[in-house]
Amino acid sequence: MTIITSVVKASLFSVALIGAASTPAFAFDKLDDAIAGEHRAEKNKARDEYRHPKETLEFFGFKDDMTVVEIAPGGGWYTEVLAPALKGSGVLYGAHYPNTGKEDYYSRSRKALEKKLASDPVFSEVKLTDFMPKESSELAPAGTADLVLTFRNLHNWGKMGVEQVFADAYKALKPGGVLGVVEHRLPESLDHADGYYSQAVAIEQAEAAGFELADSSEVNANPKDTAQHPKGVWTLPPVLRLGDQDREKYLAIGESDRMTLKFVKPAK
Repeated sequence: MTIITSVVKASLFSVALIGAASTPAFAFDKLDDAIAGEHRAEKNKARDEYRHPKETLEFFGFKDDMTVVEIAPGGGWYTEVLAPALKGSGVLYGAHYPNTGKEDYYSRSRKALEKKLASDPVFSEVKLTDFMPKESSELAPAGTADLVLTFRNLHNWGKMGVEQVFADAYKALKPGGVLGVVEHRLPESLDHADGYYSQAVAIEQAEAAGFELADSSEVNANPKDTAQHPKGVWTLPPVLRLGDQDREKYLAIGESDRMTLKFVKPAK
């Protein structure tokens, strides 16, 4: 009886260990860890309440073993999240403006990100590619990306630039791959507002490039934002272009109202 009891107890203990190892509570979430990481600047973490990185990336279907392209990562706000979340299990391409060798916006932006990537091993696996709006660019090798992302860039590129970027994204993605777009949303009642872009136009352009609209989310919406500001979207935080003028008013509004759109390249 003693031997049988010992065997049963050992078996139950083994089952318990297996069950604990497979329980989600014990699982390691690389995205959560990346968002909470000490490598992120505190001023960047403070913007999570407006940018909702976890909810946004999960809406786009992000997984840590994907091949991901971030178009025009700028100073690398989202790169701070994506790089560690993908390191060792996925691939991250930063499709950035090239270093033209001149002291212009493109070179300064590229150099700033290169400096950031070189200073911290968290970013050691990020691959930079050259990207220019309105010019055909290889964001990543054709047909290799699971997810292509762009955050608050459409207004910079204009309609012709967006058309080209969506075509480049389509080429980079695998069939069934996702294009995720976050952008300052122009109210339907307005024809124009500096720094904002029409959601209807963005959808129309993506569909013209061959994508299908899979879903939209209001995770980054802000109903307080009317888009009618003296200095356009840059009137709002974090830029606060008016300085101390009406500062509390614009802080109370918060960051811009943003569309969050998920497009899919049809599987053939």
